[in-house]
Amino acid sequence: MFKEKNVLVVVTGSVSAYKAASFVRLLVKDHAHVRVAMTQSAQEFITSKTLAILSGHDVLTDLFAGHTTEVVHIDWAKWADIIFVVPATANMIGKLANGLADDAPTATIMAATAKKIIAPAMNDVMLANPAVVRNLATLAADGWLVIEPAEGFLAEGYAAKGRLPEPEAILAEAAIRLRAQTGHLRGKKIVITAGGTREALDPVRFLTNKSSGKMGYALAQAAVENGAEVTLITTVDRQTIFGVTKVMVDSTQAMSEAVMAAFPTADIFIGAAAVSDFKPATLAQDKIKKQGDGGLTLTLVQNPDILKTVGQQKSANQLVVGFAAETQDVIAYGQAKLKKKRADMLIVNDVSSPNIGFSSDDNVITILTPDQPAETLPQADKLTLAREIMQRISTLK
Repeated sequence: MFKEKNVLVVVTGSVSAYKAASFVRLLVKDHAHVRVAMTQSAQEFITSKTLAILSGHDVLTDLFAGHTTEVVHIDWAKWADIIFVVPATANMIGKLANGLADDAPTATIMAATAKKIIAPAMNDVMLANPAVVRNLATLAADGWLVIEPAEGFLAEGYAAKGRLPEPEAILAEAAIRLRAQTGHLRGKKIVITAGGTREALDPVRFLTNKSSGKMGYALAQAAVENGAEVTLITTVDRQTIFGVTKVMVDSTQAMSEAVMAAFPTADIFIGAAAVSDFKPATLAQDKIKKQGDGGLTLTLVQNPDILKTVGQQKSANQLVVGFAAETQDVIAYGQAKLKKKRADMLIVNDVSSPNIGFSSDDNVITILTPDQPAETLPQADKLTLAREIMQRISTLK
């Protein structure tokens, strides 16, 4: 998201200013061009020399330093594609909300047309002050992206809301929200399933599969990047994704019930979970014990077919996308499943290779749609593939 972008980081006088070093470093690692401006009070918490070394540029601290003919704040304002204020004190928030430009950072911001993101960090009582609440609302109305402070241990010695989120979290949220501004699925509600279901045998054992849930989570991120409202129904608790409502389930039956509850108001359903086709006919109340030297015979019954049910119940305005993990005759089985399940799109992948598919970070997929040639995408990481899938879904909607 930030690769080759000109990013200005404005640091203000909060004790959390020390996190600006990591924040700048992450942007540089993402191949952004980074410059830093600091308020006078920020320099009480972290030196300009540190941020100059990390960014590779001199830090802007004074409008009147030097004797050049350069109008420094205008030049920097024109240069910036994106401006982050990290961390943002109540004082800085008040200045920006009321159009004050009395130092190098505020003058630069006022002159810039860049995308602007602000991450408040302060004591919880200050954060709840009506003036601060009002000023943050003003900035949001002016087009700023406001990163909500985190709950955590504050400098005052107790836990409350007001802590600056970790730099990785700030960048992840900002990237999603910036992408969403031009997303092709804005206003759409998408329900996505992820992970392998678990079918209990007894209180300690279950039947499952090798699904990691990585593809489902990648799809959820790609969907919110496109501006969609996303519900992720999942059996695995992976990373938190900004803008995604997570619903935890375990069995196929529980997943089916969650899907049926969410689908009526959804525009799009994407079944990326590896759903168990079968479950034990009975659940043992106690742990199953060995009986002599003999084996164990299990009677299995079919689980609800979530994709088929959704395909049958969809309205003309709803889109259904399924996944199929196969080990042989991938395209043929996929085409048959596409028709049988009444899906609008089916993503098939060959999980027989250990380098792609289940648990891996990469995949190779083939996209099937009715009456269209199969489209195979080359091996890529799952988020890249998820973005490609979302692009194609957007053309169907």
